[in-house]
Parts: sequence; structure tokens; C-alpha cells
Amino acid sequence: MQASSIESVGFIGLGIMGRHMAGHVLAGGYKLHVYNRSRGNAEPLLAKGAVWHESPAALAPACDVIVTIVGYPADVEQVYLGPDGLIERAKPGSILIDATTSSPTLAARIASQAHDKGVSALDAPVSGGDVGARDAKLAIMVGGDAAAFARVGPLLHLMGKNIAHMGGPGAGQHTKMANQIAIASTMMGVCECIAYARNAGLDPEMVLKVVGTGAASSFLLNNLGPRMAKGDYAAGFYVHHFIKDLSIALAEAEQMKLKLPGLALAKQLYDRLSAQGHSQDGTQALYRLYTS
Repeated sequence: MQASSIESVGFIGLGIMGRHMAGHVLAGGYKLHVYNRSRGNAEPLLAKGAVWHESPAALAPACDVIVTIVGYPADVEQVYLGPDGLIERAKPGSILIDATTSSPTLAARIASQAHDKGVSALDAPVSGGDVGARDAKLAIMVGGDAAAFARVGPLLHLMGKNIAHMGGPGAGQHTKMANQIAIASTMMGVCECIAYARNAGLDPEMVLKVVGTGAASSFLLNNLGPRMAKGDYAAGFYVHHFIKDLSIALAEAEQMKLKLPGLALAKQLYDRLSAQGHSQDGTQALYRLYTS
């Protein structure tokens, strides 16, 4: 069911995940308005009835809710806080939802400035990669005003399966940082599991099938482990975006005076992987460092 007050939804960012998320919104019966840096990514949605806009500023006044999923905090800041940003252009009473993994501090700043303009802003980063986006099974962790969260609940449920309001502005981003911290060390563990199995003369794929049903079971081991074993490094989530996330998490941890050695090591390894020219690979490409 749609929230009765929400008819038109804007979507900014139609990359690996955004294009699937926007597609679910359109299929859910909302009038969809879209913008992306390259129009080509929008063409499949336009063919199904979505409306193209030449800029976020042009899109904003047409929408009751706007969802963004862009690359970096600097992109979020430009889209939201620039002179022609969403906060300036959005109509009063609308709700802005940033699904980008970004800075908790920036999320709180956006929410404050949006409130001053009579607009609600939620930080709602997602987890689940391209598969979760395609299958509408994303985990969506939301920070911001509880009433605004309740209004957009039906919309979020079109894109995800596990949706939770985590607290005030920035709480969604802090939750996503916790998620990325867990992924960082788990990814190293999966790489080392496969490297050990292979060097012991075992069939890595058979090992993964066995240990994937026991205490070592995880999404990463069961879904990305087989890709590592096959040398499939196609991106479901880019290395360069993961490095961005790890950098944010390290900066937030430093502000808390919290030492996270697993996170720090993962960041070093992913930096090395990127320096070798693999920033456009999927995060499972970390296994490359264990095969050289």
C-alpha cells in the first residue's frame, strides 16, 4: 500500500543498485521522476513510464519524496546543500531519503538544514549489494524523524525486506558503518579460508559448501566465497566505494577514540588492491592479494 499523501517519487542515482531500487518504486505504482549523470542508465525506466529531469533542481519540485543513492559524501553534499540543491528546491512537506553510504555527521547537518526549510530528511543507507537491490531484499537502516519514517514505510518496503528506524539523524549511517566494519574483517577471513584450502590441496568450492552450513556460515562466505574461488571479480559493490566506506568508518572511530585494528588492516589491503588497478572490481577481488 502507498501512503495516501505520497504519489510522486524522485530517484537520483541509477547505478548498480539504484536502477533496481527505482524500478521497484515504479512497479509499486508511484509516479517516478528520475535523474542520473548519464541518461543511458535511465532509459529502461523511461521506457516504462518514468519521467526524466535534466537536474536534481528540476526534479525536486515535482516530488513528494526523493530518494538519492550517489557515490561519495561530496556528491551528497552537492546534491542536498548546493545553491540549487534538494533542500532549496524541494517543496515544503516533502521527504528526502539519502540511501548513499555517507558520513553520519553530514547526515545530521542535512537533517538540520532540511528542518529549517520545512522539509524532512532521512539517512537510509542500504546493504545487500546488487542482488539485494534486484530482489528487493535490501536491509535499510534509517536515521531521522520517526513520523517521516512512518510515512515512507510502504515505499521503503518496495525496495527492502529488513527496514529499521535506528534513531535520530545520522543513526542510519552509524548503523551502516557498523555493517561495513563487520564486512571488512569477514572478507579477510573468507579470503584466508579459501587461500588456506587451496594451498592444502583441497577443492575450495567443496570446502565452502561444507563450512558454509556450519558456524562459519555468512552471506559473504556463501555468496562471495564461490566467486573468489572461481576468480569472478565482477562488481556487485565496487572496491573504490568500499574504500570510501572504510575511510568514513575509520574517521568516525577516531572521533570516538576507538581503535579498530581489523578495520584498519582491511583498509590497508583494499588500498593496496586499488593501487594495483582493481578499484572497479567487486569487493571480493580482495582475494587477488592472496593469489599473487
